[in-house]
Amino acid sequence: MGHTPLLMAGSPGWTEPATAGHTAAGDAWGRGSGQTPSEFLENPSQSSRLTAPFRKHVRPKKQHEIRRLGELVKKLSDLTGCTQVVDVGSGQGHLSRFMSLGLGLMVKSIEGDQRLVERAQRLDQELLQALQKEEKRNPQVVHTGPRHRPHHVVRWVDPTALCEELLLPLENSPQSEARLLLTGLHACGDLSVALLRHFCRPEVAALASVGCCYMKLSDPGGYPLSQWVAGLPGRELPYRLREGACHALEEYAERLQKAGPGLRTHCYRAALETVIRRARPELRRPGVQGIPRVHELKIEEYVQRGLQRVGLDPHLPLNLAALRAHQAQENRVVAFFSLALLLAPLVETLILLDRLLYLQEQGFHAELLPIFSPELSPRNLVLVATKRPLGETFSVLETEDS
Repeated sequence: MGHTPLLMAGSPGWTEPATAGHTAAGDAWGRGSGQTPSEFLENPSQSSRLTAPFRKHVRPKKQHEIRRLGELVKKLSDLTGCTQVVDVGSGQGHLSRFMSLGLGLMVKSIEGDQRLVERAQRLDQELLQALQKEEKRNPQVVHTGPRHRPHHVVRWVDPTALCEELLLPLENSPQSEARLLLTGLHACGDLSVALLRHFCRPEVAALASVGCCYMKLSDPGGYPLSQWVAGLPGRELPYRLREGACHALEEYAERLQKAGPGLRTHCYRAALETVIRRARPELRRPGVQGIPRVHELKIEEYVQRGLQRVGLDPHLPLNLAALRAHQAQENRVVAFFSLALLLAPLVETLILLDRLLYLQEQGFHAELLPIFSPELSPRNLVLVATKRPLGETFSVLETEDS
């Protein structure tokens, strides 16, 4: 989901991303783009830059992301003398696992969902066993670096308050020597904003943040952050614009060219919204979990499943004539969505520049670097910040390791 923000247009080697991320491994970087990342040329589902143990349970898109962000964090940690990395919103711990067991970093992994943390701990143990077996099978390959299991913490990070747990050093990292590096891979909504605010604390030396889910940003609070953007006339970004910034233009253009039945999803969702607002006016734009094979459903079947997903009675009486009338406007809904999507690069550019300016206004050094292949991971810009200037070294962070 995404596209290239306008601020990077014209950069050397820069191309527009092609897809919002397909579920099939072979389509992970977008069919028809012709720009398959080199690490997937031999096998579209396995990165050649990751060893087998680190690929297990990890989709191609995530393999690419954890490798590239992990390598950048390792370089940034070395450059800034950080003793500990804090991975915020770590989910199942794929990034934390690669940084700790693959790159030798001391990592604290913070996640608010107990179930995800428990799974992350099981995957840690599974990976350690796989690495040990690999060493026994190949005794000539000697593991010379440190191997630290990530330290997992179950904790919700409140974007509006300081999280002391996030700033505490690990037991074997004394408070007087702790220099923290904060990172988050596609940290949702205000969680990315929380990273920026915690970076301002003296314990934190560096930041590497990849944001996502702009529609979940609070206003005020999550946007705007900088004084400069706050002073702009008409700087408001309503929900619809922020949500549109999380879609990929090229992926949708391909869908338009095919003109397949999948396009009716937008019309169905709009019809569902009218039913939701009639049943519960205060419930606006609730998140609706994915409904499989929407194009095979009648509109009333989709609405019933959608009602159940937002906690409403799926057997509410429906005005079938009204639903049919909504369905007849499918082309108008598609046209409206297409026009809204054309504004997406502008919106994402404004949000990312606001975060960059927020850090620079406080005297910090920050840049936006494209580290993921945009065909594979459209939310591909990492906001890197340090307390001291790195100069030309910033450009080294985005280069591929040999």
